Amino acid sequence: MTLLPPGAYFVSGIDTDAGKSYATGQLARMLATEEGTGRRVITQKFIQTGCGECSEDIELHRRLMGIPPQAVDTDRTTCPVIYRFPASPHLAAQLEGTRVDTAIIAEATQRLLEQYDTVLIEGAGGLLVPLRPFDPDRTPHEYLTADYVAEHRLPLLFVASAKLGSLNHTLLSFEACRARQIEIAAVLWKLYPAGDPTIAADTRAYIADYLSVHYPQARIIDIPKAE
Repeated sequence: MTLLPPGAYFVSGIDTDAGKSYATGQLARMLATEEGTGRRVITQKFIQTGCGECSEDIELHRRLMGIPPQAVDTDRTTCPVIYRFPASPHLAAQLEGTRVDTAIIAEATQRLLEQYDTVLIEGAGGLLVPLRPFDPDRTPHEYLTADYVAEHRLPLLFVASAKLGSLNHTLLSFEACRARQIEIAAVLWKLYPAGDPTIAADTRAYIADYLSVHYPQARIIDIPKAE
């Protein structure tokens, strides 16, 4: 059985330092080298903040995949929205006198799907990161990353680990998914750093039980340490 069917997936995680970039690059390598599939795999960065002309997360993805920068990287198809200030996208955009244009991101994903079988879209921060400033005069008042994922019907790959607090953040994120009818395709379980073995075993088992009831089609994919 293949790790994942072809298509576009959104990668999020428990928080900003969940290890999304690492897990995205590692999974891309695993999918691209999966025996018997011949799958064409690429990664996309949803929005990059704290960078200049290129996405440092895309650069990490390529190193983990063991491939050089691709043409779709140099023309910024894989990361069309970059802001210099290292903050939530809504604030980083505001500081540059603009707003996040999600249409550009969606169009980039579609162009990538014309060339690749699988596109892994790494998010910026967690699922409830704002993409636009809160506006009491607008309905809805907020537009969050999870709203984009739901709007574009992107199956979710969620990065979790044995880190203390991971279980709480994971379940909170799953509640946000259930509220928006977001499909969880898989939990990407980071094996490194391993963390406390007792906490790791309990956290993983609890997540597996939760998925079996609320998202029975989902699976847990182990993400090993890079060689």
